[in-house]
Amino acid sequence: MTLLLVALGAAVGAPLRYVAAHLLDGRLHHGTILVNVVGSLLLGIFSGLALGDHAMALLGVGFCGALTTYSAFAVQVHDRGPRLGAATVLLTAVPALGLCALGFWLGAQL
Repeated sequence: MTLLLVALGAAVGAPLRYVAAHLLDGRLHHGTILVNVVGSLLLGIFSGLALGDHAMALLGVGFCGALTTYSAFAVQVHDRGPRLGAATVLLTAVPALGLCALGFWLGAQL
């Protein structure tokens, strides 16, 4: 059951990530950063809500895991070179951690 829930969540998260990152990368060149920090906020909220195992498998692992993307992030960091790559790491990791913590706090308040 858990595997099915993860797959269902990923079936929604992955296409959403692709569309959002593709559209935003074309305009802002930061679509991957945006989907990663939004996914971190959502994962924080889901964690703060203390979802049950099945809901966390669907929403946290499946949806957020597929929405956020390490592979595209790693490729973009590499392709941008040392300076812009380091900036991309900072522009992703710092807000993602902060928004995950904020999301956790918000979820715990609900």
